[in-house]
This record gives sequence, C-alpha cells and structure tokens, in this order.
Amino acid sequence: MRYAIVTETYPPEVNGVALTVQGLEQGLRTRGHDVSVVRPRQSDADRSQPHELLVRSAQIPRYPGMRFGFPSTGTLIRQWQAARPDAVYIATEGPLGWSAMRAAEKLGIPVASGFHTRFDEYTRDYGVGFLEPLALKWMRGFHNRSRATIVPTCELADFLIREQFDDVVHMPRAVDTRQFDPSRRDPALRAEWGVGDEDLVVSYMGRIAAEKNLGLAVRAFREIQRQRPDAKFVWIGIGPELDAIAKANPDFIIAGLQRGDELARWFASTDLFVFPSHSETFGNVTLEAMASGVTTVAFNYGAAKEHLRDGISGAAVDGRDDDAFIAACVRLATDDALRRQMASNAREAVAKLRPAQVAADFDEVLLRISGHWRGQHAQPLAA
Repeated sequence: MRYAIVTETYPPEVNGVALTVQGLEQGLRTRGHDVSVVRPRQSDADRSQPHELLVRSAQIPRYPGMRFGFPSTGTLIRQWQAARPDAVYIATEGPLGWSAMRAAEKLGIPVASGFHTRFDEYTRDYGVGFLEPLALKWMRGFHNRSRATIVPTCELADFLIREQFDDVVHMPRAVDTRQFDPSRRDPALRAEWGVGDEDLVVSYMGRIAAEKNLGLAVRAFREIQRQRPDAKFVWIGIGPELDAIAKANPDFIIAGLQRGDELARWFASTDLFVFPSHSETFGNVTLEAMASGVTTVAFNYGAAKEHLRDGISGAAVDGRDDDAFIAACVRLATDDALRRQMASNAREAVAKLRPAQVAADFDEVLLRISGHWRGQHAQPLAA
C-alpha cells in the first residue's frame, strides 16, 4: 500500500506529536508499505529525504521552536496525482493539515486524522480561555471531514463522541521498553548531580512551556525539600519557559534537550517523575517514565488514566486538585520502599505495550478507510 502522512511537527523537533508521528511512519515502513511524509521546512538548512515533501513554514506565535506549514493545496494535488496514495493520515489541524484535507477531498483520497492536542484547553493556558468553545468547534469541523479520527485513550474517545465528533477510533499507544529501561540507571551520572544511590532525584521531562502547568511542579518540589532537604530536581527538555524557571531556581539541574539512549539514561537515573499538566491529550512521557522504572505522579487522565494504577504503579490524582498532587509527591518522596515497589509495578504494567502492535492497528485503520481491509470479522471503525 502507498500512504501519505501530513504533519506540522516532525523530528528533529522534540514533542510528543512529532515522535508519535515518526513512530507511526516507521511502523508502516516496517510492515512493508510505501510511506511519504509532508511537513514544514524547519530551517533554511533543512533538506528533504527522498520520501519527504517540505513546504514553506513560519514560527508559531508565542511558541518558540515550533513552526506551522503554509497551505499547499495545489502542491499536494500535483504530488498525489503523480503518486496517488491509497490513504492519507493528517496528524495536525494547522494550515498545512487543512490544505491536505482539501487536496485529498478533491482527488477522492480517503483521510484519517489524528487528535493529538487539546488546543481548546490550551486557550486557558495562554490567557484566551474565552476562545475555548470556538477552538473545539474548529477542530470538530476539521476532523468530521475525515473517515476516522484516531485518539489514544478511551476517555478522549468518549469526550469527542459526546461533542459530536464522528467516526472516532481508539488506538492505544506503546512505549519502546528496550530504550526506556531501568537498566540504564547510571550511578556515575547521579554522582555528577551530587547524589548517591539512596538520595532522591525528582524529574520533569517534556516541553517546558506554559500549558504544562510547571509552576505546580516547582511548588511540589519545594514541599518535598521540606522533608528531604538533600533532594535534587532534574529538568529534561527545552521550551519557552526554561530560562525563567532556571533563573528563578538556580539549584535545579538543567539537562536541556536529550535524545535517544542519552535521554533514557538521564530519565532512568531519577527516582520520582512529576507530570503536572492539566491538558495533555495523552502524555507519552508517562509511559516512558513507567518503562524506565521511575515512579510517576500525574493527574488521572490521558496515559495515566489508561495505564497507571493509583497506589499500585504510581499516583494518579483525580480532578485538577493541585494540593492533592503536591501531597502525593511528598508521600512518595518520603517513602522509599513504597516508591521502589511502585516503580517495579510500573515497569511491569507497560511491558506488553509493543510498538509493533500500534503499527498493526494503524495499518488496519488505513486499510479499512481505503477499502482494502479483508478481515473476516471486520468491525465498524468507530470506537
């Protein structure tokens, strides 16, 4: 089969959407399919690979380091007329995604879309909460033009169905447990941080931006320090809020951007992962922490609701109760035996989440919308 993937974000950009899309692309290739990628040009030095089409781009306002692709309907029509895909997957709802939808409609190519980001909730984080209903309406208008809207959790699927999104398909995510593994814990790296094996290292890993609610992570750590003055806080990632956080908290250990095995080493060398975001669609880092044997405190939605069992494999805090989140962080920071047992349970809980299965599920969705599915007991797409 020939598939096309259209996305506004893609590595070397580092965020959950970019890495998820790349994983889906690689999974389809492993299954023997011909996959092309349409994405924004990320810099003047950015050069396309043979399977890529790069389009003009500009920086997203108030979001440094992220770009959006310019509308490219005519270019995509010509591209897909020359090499027609059996199906198109549009990962993002930006200008490039909308133009891809128009091009596919004009050519009669079936489309699946990915719901990766709660842009409606982001409006609150950026001070324009009054736009939240409009943002949701805008996303519904986009996704209802596709034949399947793919979501990572049952909770999100239920929400979108209630909000009159059509053809919602739940497709679970996975984590690379070979890369994210407790065995990557490195005593030498911890020694560089000034801690021994029995000391406590708290971590945050992800994009360092306003929508991540990072002030709560700072508050939680300061409460931990009241009980464990020797605790350290490691920040892994980059983003527009990093400089301000580092300046206000000079005792924090700033790792910056880490990738691949080095990222896995830094992550596994910590003891408690705090994930204070209120607005994640999924939160891949929760699975990565669990796979790394790092006990996690997160709010009870997204990946945490799907895979983390409160009191068994970590702490999943209900609602948006920041005080309860802080209390959970302090409890796990001060109970070494409980935290270590939860870390072991967390690793076991995600051990069977295989990327190969995600690729197979994604392939099935694209085959179904393209009319090529030949399963003996085919079920409707909608979850």
